[in-house]
Amino acid sequence: MGRLMAVIDIIVATVQAEFSGLQEVEQMTRATVRMVVALVLGALIGWDRERRDAEAGLRTHMLVALGAALFVLVPAEAGMGSDELSRIIQGLVSGIGFLGAGAVLKRSSVGRIHGLTTAASIWATAAVGMAAGLGREGTALLATAFILLVLAWLRRVEDPKKDERASMHETATKAEPESRG
Repeated sequence: MGRLMAVIDIIVATVQAEFSGLQEVEQMTRATVRMVVALVLGALIGWDRERRDAEAGLRTHMLVALGAALFVLVPAEAGMGSDELSRIIQGLVSGIGFLGAGAVLKRSSVGRIHGLTTAASIWATAAVGMAAGLGREGTALLATAFILLVLAWLRRVEDPKKDERASMHETATKAEPESRG
């Protein structure tokens, strides 16, 4: 019976040690603020993409921002040095590039590449998440403002007939096989 109690005491102490960070109010507040900032800023970018009916929308951008924040927040809070954190950031940037590449499609019938803006917004959202995760909330907010400026305002500056021409070309390409039939 004494041995069983000793084992239970060890288990309880281990579980308490695993969750000891939750008892440190300052650390939990810092982590919560950084993750919430990443989520909110990712949501702003994702909302813009969602209302444009882009492939990656609200949830994707929120998750990318949160994931990026966590990938830098946890090691930084655990006391990793700048060399280790730099390697994590390098891996994160490469990994997000791979995720963004999945959003890029070449439409061979039209001859256009589709999804570059979505891929770029995913990549930029990861950078916003990293900034928030590293405690650079002001930088993350400013970057989000610039990203939204590029996504919303520059869309109006681009050639407005470009989308119209692409749509007409796509319609003509779809109609061709039917007329040959």
